[in-house]
Amino acid sequence: MSDIIETITARDPGEKEFHQAVKEVMDSVKLVLDRNPQYERAAVLERITEPERVVTFRVPWLDDQGYVKVNRGCVIEMNSAIGPYSAALRFHPSVNQSILKFLAYEQVFKNALTGLPLGGGAGGSDFDPKGKSDNEVMHFCQNFMTELYRHISPYTDIPSGDIGCFTISLRGTVTTSPFLAVGWRIGSVISTASISPCEARIRALVASPGPQQLNRLPSKNSASFTS
Repeated sequence: MSDIIETITARDPGEKEFHQAVKEVMDSVKLVLDRNPQYERAAVLERITEPERVVTFRVPWLDDQGYVKVNRGCVIEMNSAIGPYSAALRFHPSVNQSILKFLAYEQVFKNALTGLPLGGGAGGSDFDPKGKSDNEVMHFCQNFMTELYRHISPYTDIPSGDIGCFTISLRGTVTTSPFLAVGWRIGSVISTASISPCEARIRALVASPGPQQLNRLPSKNSASFTS
């Protein structure tokens, strides 16, 4: 167990938030790992601590004074072993890759405990919406989504809002954050009634829970642990 912590520390030495999250989880599951050596042979620890995909991109936007500003956006798709990436998007100056990996890593376990077929991820930007006008927030959000939509899909991702994501006014129409625009036209007025196929499936499971939920989860002997 100490080997995996040393490995991720050496690989990404500046990601202290992520390192702490991994150490806390490893301490919590130490007895389970000791009793199940097959997890070590299947490299489960290595696989759950390495994101499936990390995407970083720039987000240029125009402020009210006519100056172009540039922020950094990032998406961490941590694990989709049991379902699509359920990821909260955070807009805050403190956002960096370490914090997003920490959030995505913990999201995997939180979602797994719900019993629903949900994976885990996280995303966001170091953009600070505090003190920004509606137009500035709109410009940033449109450009953020124009880039983000290239890397996610309504069939594999379920984005939601976190810190810095709030109900804003676009073109006089109140909308629920821009993230529901995934898979639809960017920059248009976003309907709060629009949901992705992934989210529709999850809502159906919540509305009528049954054995099919449990059947979607991997067991100790299933291929999900070895693939």
